[in-house]
Amino acid sequence: MDNVLITGASGFIGSFLAEEGLKRDYSVFAGIRNSSSKKYLADPRIKFVTFDFSSVEKVSETLKDLQREGIRFRYIIHNAGLTKARKKEDYFKVNFLNTKNFILALQETDMVPEKFILISSLAAYGPGNPVTMEPVKLSDKPNPIEHYGKSKLEAEKFLMSLNGFPWLTFRPTGVYGPREKDYYVFFKTINHGFETYIGTSKQVLTFIYVKDLVRLVFDALLCPLTCRSYFVSDAKEYDAELFAAIVKKHLNRKTIRITVPSVLVKGLAISLEKVYGLWNSIPTLNSDKYSVLSSKNWRCEVDPLLQDFGFTAEYDLEKGVKETIEWYKKEGWLK
Repeated sequence: MDNVLITGASGFIGSFLAEEGLKRDYSVFAGIRNSSSKKYLADPRIKFVTFDFSSVEKVSETLKDLQREGIRFRYIIHNAGLTKARKKEDYFKVNFLNTKNFILALQETDMVPEKFILISSLAAYGPGNPVTMEPVKLSDKPNPIEHYGKSKLEAEKFLMSLNGFPWLTFRPTGVYGPREKDYYVFFKTINHGFETYIGTSKQVLTFIYVKDLVRLVFDALLCPLTCRSYFVSDAKEYDAELFAAIVKKHLNRKTIRITVPSVLVKGLAISLEKVYGLWNSIPTLNSDKYSVLSSKNWRCEVDPLLQDFGFTAEYDLEKGVKETIEWYKKEGWLK
């Protein structure tokens, strides 16, 4: 039974990665922090490793402890990251420096795996051109528009600078599904009878259901390809109105449609950041989130992914939203 280490295992995507690993008979090691919740990691077969990525020395110490126990990882899926932060420095500390520390420690302790997969984001490249509406391509120059994407890009650049390190990078577009909390806010708004748009409803969106993403990642562990990057979506495109219509259908709700001027939303995001900052908290609507929500073109090139992995999504938005809403209702998130 091969060992696979999944960092960020307590989060939305990470918990599904852990479940997929167990389904495929891997010995799953969940990389977590001391403060991490284990709510979705209750399977007794999961083994836990507590990491402090703040320095190479601390990571190396943990890896050496594992070595002394005879534990090595054939595969590593580096999913740990920060999607919300009060300061831009926090994004770079967690998403870039912690990743760098982790990799340097793996090299220092001779614990480099057979395959290292980085879960990045389409945000590392930013949206496509809002005028031509061309999709973002692998050959394009990255142009991230918020700190999260910029920090992810720095982690990618570091990986690409390495020689002889067996990495793959996946840049999923909007990942949704059970346990996810950002799209959940939109679902909840629809459930309350409101359908809101920023500036205009003419926005092209792309998605990937979490179960399709984790299936792709584990398939990729077994392929011979390394040192390549891919955008990940279900290979379909949706406009914002269609997304809302699908959610309304499965919630059986009618809505009042509200289009809010961009300048007002931007001002609200800045104000919320200041207010929440008084309690050292982060609002769902913040400056970075505004930049993402107000971008009109989230098309991305997925042909290389389909060709290299033979990937076909099992979930389109209709099927994925239906299953997600059923879970939200079952868990009491939506009524």
